[in-house]
Amino acid sequence: MEFEEVRPYVHGDDVRHIDWNVTARTLVTHVKEYREERELTLVLAVDVSGSMDFGSGGVDGETDKRRQLARIGGALAYAATRNNDRVGLMVFSDHVERYLPPRKSRGHAWRVIREVYGHQAAGQKTDLVDACETLGRVLKRRAVICFISDFIAGRTWARPLGALAAKHQVHAFVVHDPQEARATPPRMPKGWLVGVRDAESGERGWFDTSRLRARRDLDELLQTLARSRVAASAISTQEDPFRALQQHFGRVGARR
Repeated sequence: MEFEEVRPYVHGDDVRHIDWNVTARTLVTHVKEYREERELTLVLAVDVSGSMDFGSGGVDGETDKRRQLARIGGALAYAATRNNDRVGLMVFSDHVERYLPPRKSRGHAWRVIREVYGHQAAGQKTDLVDACETLGRVLKRRAVICFISDFIAGRTWARPLGALAAKHQVHAFVVHDPQEARATPPRMPKGWLVGVRDAESGERGWFDTSRLRARRDLDELLQTLARSRVAASAISTQEDPFRALQQHFGRVGARR
């Protein structure tokens, strides 16, 4: 609801809307009048850190998490354009790399889509805390915020994300690859020493494949997001992202 004007009180008005400052100044009872804001403000918060470049190929053999992220972000921006809503973009890694304030124009929406698909990352690590705090500062009005990330981050982000969700409607799309849930990749024999490099920190090391364990527990991650009052869905690199988006918003709408 957006404030529109102050007008004289008439019988039947809600007394909770009385503007006491104007009433005291004019000695005539006035009430504040509001109008319903029907246009949404959508902000896409997309993670371009090093871990998003991982992927086992998906159904087309070419899909990694970065490409899946671009499809999800592009679809959401296009939907906002079709619905005549404002759309903005925040691209982040270990810092906020680009911020486009929400605007309502076809040209701006296509700029958002181009940035989602073509942004070249400067940072390699992920700082979701900084992303949440930045959005909390720059967004003055209630918005719909869609985080698109693998949520592999160094700092604990649950509390700042929950604080953001208390003021805005927050959705999270956890982009993941099936290989991340495997203890040992299917083509890797056990008992080998393998040299690896962390995509975000750049740190190198040797690992015994017989000791590898699955890094991700998606169910636990989704529960953490739910406790932060965030509507969350996991989207694999092997899924159709557009169908997954439809299912996500269908579930959210049914709960409401």
